[in-house]
This record gives sequence, C-alpha cells and structure tokens, in this order.
Amino acid sequence: MPASKTPIYTAFAANLLIAITKMTAALITGSSAMASEGIHSLVDTSNEVLLLLGLHKSKKPADENRPFGYGKELYFWAFVVSLLFFALGGGVSIYEGIHHLIQPEPMKKPIWNYIVLGIAFIFDGFSLITAMREFNRQRGATPFWQAVKQSKDPSTFVVLFEDAADVIGILIAFTGILLSRMLDNPYIDGVASILIGILLTMVAVVLVRESHSLLMGESAPKEDINGIVSLITSDPAVVRVVTQQSMYLSPEEVILILTINFERDISSQQMVPIIQNIRHAVQKSHPHFKHLFIEPV
Repeated sequence: MPASKTPIYTAFAANLLIAITKMTAALITGSSAMASEGIHSLVDTSNEVLLLLGLHKSKKPADENRPFGYGKELYFWAFVVSLLFFALGGGVSIYEGIHHLIQPEPMKKPIWNYIVLGIAFIFDGFSLITAMREFNRQRGATPFWQAVKQSKDPSTFVVLFEDAADVIGILIAFTGILLSRMLDNPYIDGVASILIGILLTMVAVVLVRESHSLLMGESAPKEDINGIVSLITSDPAVVRVVTQQSMYLSPEEVILILTINFERDISSQQMVPIIQNIRHAVQKSHPHFKHLFIEPV
C-alpha cells in the first residue's frame, strides 16, 4: 500500500516553526536543554527535506545508467537522515549538555521555556498522531515492532520515530528546566540536555540499522514468495520452482528471478507463451513485482 506524504509535510511544518521558537527561547533564557531541543527540531526539519528529496528522486524513470530505476534513492537518503539524527541530533545535544555542566549558567526568564515547550508539545503531538495513523494504516494487524522490521518504506517509520523522540524530548526538557528552577540547580538543565542526546542516539541506532538493511537489499516476504510459487506450480506445464531470488528496489518495486523446471515434452516455441502467461499472472496478483525474470531448466 503506497505511503502518504502527509506525515512528512506535517512534521516539516511543525519542526520548522518549533525550531525557530525553541532557539529564540534558548537565546533569551540561556537554557541548555532548550538549546538541545532547538537543535533537535532543526535536524528534524532538514531530515524531512532529505526524505522528500529521496522520494522525488526515487520516482525517476529507468534509463541507460539505471536500468532498474532509481528506487533505492529513497533508501540512501533515509540512511543519510539516520546518520544526521545520530551525529547532529544526539552528538550536539550531548556536547551542549556537557558544556553546560562545565560552565553552568543561571536560567533567565524560564516562563518562555514553558510557553515554547507547551506549544511544541501540541504541534509535535499532532505530527506524531498523523505519523502513527499512517503507520497503523500500512501495518494493519501486524504487531508494531514486527511491522517496523518488515516495513520497506523508511519515509513512514523514520518520521514516526522522529516525532516520538520529539515528544519524549520535550517532556525531558520540561522536567529538567522545572527542576533546575525549583531547586536552583543549573546542573540539572545540563543533565536534561545529555538525556535528550542519549534519547536521540538510541533512536538513531534503530533508524540506521533499519535503513542500512533496506539499502543493502531485503528480500520479498516469504508469504508473497510462497503465494507466487503456488500460483506458478498450479500451471500444468510446470514441474516445480527450483530457485527464487528477490530484492526490494523501492517500497513498491521488487525484482524477482525464478528458475523453473518445466515438463520435458514442451518445445521452445511452446515455452514462450507459457512463460508470458506465468509472468502476466504473477504481476497481476502481485503488482509490486515489477521486474520478473524466468529461467527455464
């Protein structure tokens, strides 16, 4: 089922507005946790741009240089997004927190932090709900973590994890700022920034792992392959499917190579229409298998 771009556009608009307000509040109040949250939102904004770039590039038609198309562009840019989330989001937030612990500064006008975090929570919460609805639409009855591992569309689960990290990060920042103010202890603000960085790093590790797996090439689900094999072997001209190899080129594009053992008494002239019929039947029942190669033995 093709993914909607709505969660990406929603996350982009929310993160851009929130990043501006967070960084402004950080400059006014001197809060390390707020600065980390501002960096976090800026990284998220750039990530949405890269995902949209990947989606756009992946739709380019095949040419002489890329005979199977540009579908893997989406996987490449999703991998880049995951690395940015790790390096810029997690790394800079941890650095900002350590710097604040070494050189703590008293917080000024904390009311602005509370206002900005409250607004950010509303926008990020709405973006998270939008992303979750799209992900639930795609996964159906499949358990959550199983759906994440099986998903071939990084534009959906990357935005979902980003939005979830946004909401949790806001709660950490709010707690750190509140405790820092109540206990008159600026070190707590720095600790909150480090915790936000650790959160982003943990999310980035998950995203890097899943994006890397897609970029390297994942095979089609066993249920799809078993269904295709059953369909092919129902043809009286087919003895058995000897081997099958598949790989996702994009969320809606799979390449499949089959070695099929046909009946011995079939001539070469008879073989051509039989293979054409098999190809037509497979692609009719499984339209995302765009590239189907059959080798008779």
